Amino acid sequence: MTTAAAPPRVPEAIHRRRWAILCTLVLALLVVVLDNSILNVAMKTIATPAPVGLGATQSDLEWSINSYTLVFAGLLFTSGLLGDRFGRKLALLAGMVVFGIASLLSSMAGSPGELIGFRALMGVGAALAMPATLAIIMNVFERSEQPKAIGIWAGAVGLAIAIGPITGGLLIEHFWWGSVFLINVPIVIVAVIAMAVLVPESKDPNPGKLDPVGVLLSIIGLVALIYGIIKGGELADFTAAEAWVPTLVGVVALAAFVWFERRTAFPALDVTWFRNKVFSASVVVVGVIFFALMGVSFFGVFYIQSVRGYSALQAGLLMLPLAVAQLLFAPRARLVVDRFGVAATAAAGMLLVAIGFVGYTVLTATTPIWVLIVLGLVMGAGMAHVMPPVTVAIMGSLPREKAGAGSAVNNTFRQVGGSLGVAVLGAVLSTVYRDGMSDTLNQLPENLRDKAGESLEATLAIADRIPGGAALIGPANDSFIHAMHVVASLSVGISVIGALVAWFLLPRRSAAPAGPAGPAPEQQGEPLVETAAADA
Repeated sequence: MTTAAAPPRVPEAIHRRRWAILCTLVLALLVVVLDNSILNVAMKTIATPAPVGLGATQSDLEWSINSYTLVFAGLLFTSGLLGDRFGRKLALLAGMVVFGIASLLSSMAGSPGELIGFRALMGVGAALAMPATLAIIMNVFERSEQPKAIGIWAGAVGLAIAIGPITGGLLIEHFWWGSVFLINVPIVIVAVIAMAVLVPESKDPNPGKLDPVGVLLSIIGLVALIYGIIKGGELADFTAAEAWVPTLVGVVALAAFVWFERRTAFPALDVTWFRNKVFSASVVVVGVIFFALMGVSFFGVFYIQSVRGYSALQAGLLMLPLAVAQLLFAPRARLVVDRFGVAATAAAGMLLVAIGFVGYTVLTATTPIWVLIVLGLVMGAGMAHVMPPVTVAIMGSLPREKAGAGSAVNNTFRQVGGSLGVAVLGAVLSTVYRDGMSDTLNQLPENLRDKAGESLEATLAIADRIPGGAALIGPANDSFIHAMHVVASLSVGISVIGALVAWFLLPRRSAAPAGPAGPAPEQQGEPLVETAAADA
């Protein structure tokens, strides 16, 4: 007796337009990632005193990134659950609208404080939209096509990284700094219209209750922890009460979060998922690679613009190789996985990223610029062979009806890793730079020492305003390059740890998407089927 082939899980009406749906989801991903890559190029301008910029300090710049990523990460758990409960399309549309409005407000910010606040609101919109994109992919593509679709989804990050710095450079050269946020608005309008027309609705037929206590604990923990780390970098003293007290509060709050999630009936994060070795290893690898990359991208902008003297547009073009490599290789990573397996592919990708960081440890103020281009290509190729396979592994280890929550976990570890990377590596950079400049800064008037020692940009600003300030530029560049070498060396070690985790804990062969963790497709009763029937 022959067993009949399993019927398709995706209704025909939706299957026919699956690639058009993917394009609209990529548009949502582009605008969210585009914003951060544009902001990286604009940081030097925003740090410039008014009227050109906002006169943002090093801490302001870090918080303009962290306010977004912390709100994003803190709300992702709940946003994923909201999408699973009330509809992923609804969450996607709501998130894009909030993101667009917040982008408009950010473009009109009159102070660093206002910019940080509006960036936090952008994080709310991104938190609603991002989990929905991956969850919808899992519901409109058959299992056999999910790795390819996820590869394109991951490759879109590379496209955004490519477009962002160049777009930001052009905008900064021809318009005011706020234009880097205003550019999001027309993209959001186009995306919302396309989503309303093309994207089907889908929900979890058996959603759990919301978990406000868990969400609150996660937000308190992350904000307090990273605030303490940033404060320690500002003060160049992690033993100061202003640094260690919030850090301790953050650690306690996160511990309480884990304790509560293990005991509540409807957790925002189901901690039992972490008993699955593949799931745990995958999210750790995601967090590790973004920890290293975000921290280094933060100082990379200042190396290119402040030390090497390139314009914002030229800085964007120099970031292009990393983005192009990611864009080219990410959609094809599934072919490497098919041949060598998930563990080997992801571990090799992490090692390529580590090699790129090794290159950063030998950069000087006169290194030929082609070296930076090669490093970008190597790191982009490495990242392209990490993100698609580990994302497939994460989504494949969870039930299909929990796609929103699974996507939220994936994006949370990515954002938390990136946010911690900026905070930790930024604090190390600031501390090492300040220590290296201590003798030189002692020659300045006492009222200028603290301000000048805050960052390279602050030192250069002081040098422009005082007689004989040019004598500060050489030591400042040398101290910054030394600090960059220290941070890059730390990133090498972090990347190697990620490679070891991938090699020893990820599966040797391909992980089947939407695998045995979930119930059989015909038992899931996804509302997507009802939507398709109506469409037909």
